Amino acid sequence: MPRRGTIVKRIPAPDARYNSVVVQQFINKVMQRGKKSVAERIVYQALELAADRLKKTPMEVFEVALRNAGPAIEVKPKRVGGATYQVPVEVKSDRRQSLAMRWLLISARGRTGKPMHERLAAEIMDAFNNTGSTIKRKEDVQRMAEANRAFSHYGKF
Repeated sequence: MPRRGTIVKRIPAPDARYNSVVVQQFINKVMQRGKKSVAERIVYQALELAADRLKKTPMEVFEVALRNAGPAIEVKPKRVGGATYQVPVEVKSDRRQSLAMRWLLISARGRTGKPMHERLAAEIMDAFNNTGSTIKRKEDVQRMAEANRAFSHYGKF
């Protein structure tokens, strides 16, 4: 963080198919070793597959899945005196979206035996239906924050 001046958040150009900045950010997170065309193919195939199985539009499925997968509250360590407390704080919308994307990808990569677009589609459908390992992770984070509610008066980062 700079001592003076403000940090300007760089927003990528929207993707070609859905004209969405969020989908473009997700493609960039899927991308490995600079292979953007491969990442685009994986994301587009996964969204189409999930939309076909759920009988909804791809953007609707993706937005609901991200909303369901993002945590509302998390814990951050705060040092007070000699002790470190886990203080619950509210998650900003950008971080919530980023965490949801990251958790979806980690869960999809953790699955085995199928092509990546099928694993990602399955994870997106699970998040859409509020099930699966991504939702479990979100609930674990929120449960941890709820358990440490006693330290919330140390908050406000």
